[in-house]
Amino acid sequence: MRFIGNKEALSAKIYALLQKHQVMNHTNNQIFFDMFAGSASIGRFFKAKGLQVYSCDMLYFSFCLQRAYLQNNQIPTFEGLSNIIESSQILPHSLFSNETSPYQKVLSFLNTLPSTKGFIFHNYAPSGSKNLPQPRMYFSDTNAGKIDSIRAQIETWRQKQVISENEYFILLATLIESVSLFANVAGVYAAFCKSWDKRALKDFKLKEIEILCSNKEHFCFCGDSLEVLNNFTQTFDILYLDPPYNHRQYAPNYHLIETIAKYDNPKIKGVAGLREWQHQKSTFCNAKTALASLEQIASSKKYKTLVLSYNSEGIMQKEEINAILKPLGKVAFESFTYPRFKSNAKKGDKYIKEYVWIVQVS
Repeated sequence: MRFIGNKEALSAKIYALLQKHQVMNHTNNQIFFDMFAGSASIGRFFKAKGLQVYSCDMLYFSFCLQRAYLQNNQIPTFEGLSNIIESSQILPHSLFSNETSPYQKVLSFLNTLPSTKGFIFHNYAPSGSKNLPQPRMYFSDTNAGKIDSIRAQIETWRQKQVISENEYFILLATLIESVSLFANVAGVYAAFCKSWDKRALKDFKLKEIEILCSNKEHFCFCGDSLEVLNNFTQTFDILYLDPPYNHRQYAPNYHLIETIAKYDNPKIKGVAGLREWQHQKSTFCNAKTALASLEQIASSKKYKTLVLSYNSEGIMQKEEINAILKPLGKVAFESFTYPRFKSNAKKGDKYIKEYVWIVQVS
């Protein structure tokens, strides 16, 4: 999905830096904790490399992605839905072939559900919100209704216990990832476009996500990352930090994805229809509290190597970060250039630097 600060394109570079500074052992048999998981792209990369991954994020939709990509280790069989899918009157049997997986069959079933007028339709589509001074145009009427019908069906299956917890989160992650392909936004969800983007007018369809299997048990958490870290008594081989780097809080920028993930009919307000998010504020979106939180994490002594990935335009200054990290052990600093996040791009200023600190405890 499109996500501020997504490190998917930078994962290999960060991994190469860890190899360069001899952080990785030759077997990759290490425990990696991603404290600000976001879209789970870093966790996915290191899981695929064979590490045991722990991850955390304050946002529930991120937790859904983590559960599907990281904690889940099995290709879903959806055994509890086999009779429902095979006997479905709305799904042509001709869609199935011998190569069609149970996961693909379930997605085909969900994609054929008729639109319903649920919370997303009534609040984030133009017809559903037509009584507002500015009707909301996050999704077309049809697509909003499709999202409602799919989300409601996933919840019904969970309540009836015909899908496992892993299968539930795989379907939620599939929906979350697919929504971004049809949303009428420039990048984030703090505002919708006042004219229709071409992708928003296409018929909504769930897109299959990649399922990563491994022989290690992985653990995911939803909550304040520092509180979660403090609850551990163990020492992590690699503690990876990729915190917010500017004043833009993630919760309001992804409020709609959070609502789809929770589907909790929240009270909303404003032109954008924001849910209450004050309890999800990150201390890293304020320079003073960011430095204090970084110092708390760095002084926790719950890691052998701390890796901080940060933006060169971040509100914490390079010298301030150095002052916190240098007393901890051997510190290596690297930087590289990469394209700016699309919605933040300015004319003539398309690239930005990523700073990476690698602190190996003495």
